[in-house]
Amino acid sequence: QVQLAESGGGLVQAGGSLSLACKATGRSFTSYTVAWFRQAPGKEREFVAAIDFGGGTSYQDSLKDRFSMTRDNTKKMASLQMNSLKPEDTATYYCAAQRLGRSSSDPKYGYWGQGTQVTVSS
Repeated sequence: QVQLAESGGGLVQAGGSLSLACKATGRSFTSYTVAWFRQAPGKEREFVAAIDFGGGTSYQDSLKDRFSMTRDNTKKMASLQMNSLKPEDTATYYCAAQRLGRSSSDPKYGYWGQGTQVTVSS
């Protein structure tokens, strides 16, 4: 099993950047695909990005030019770099993990963090 904890959220002005971190504890982090999802108030949770054990990445099409996901297996950590932030990026961002390949489907992820709030002011 793996436990996940997000950090790095906060308040930023439109056009700014934030870097979110997902720290994992437990065994075999390297074998997990890690993903970021987000949920804005009143909206469904949506896929942001995923990275598999080999470093292959997938992104929501509308975000791939501004967001970048990486992982450091030695630190058991995955990161999401968010640039040129917009007010519509305001949401709670969740880190999730699962043992299969990259997927944008949240039911496939069995491990979730508590989330970190990102607020982008206009």
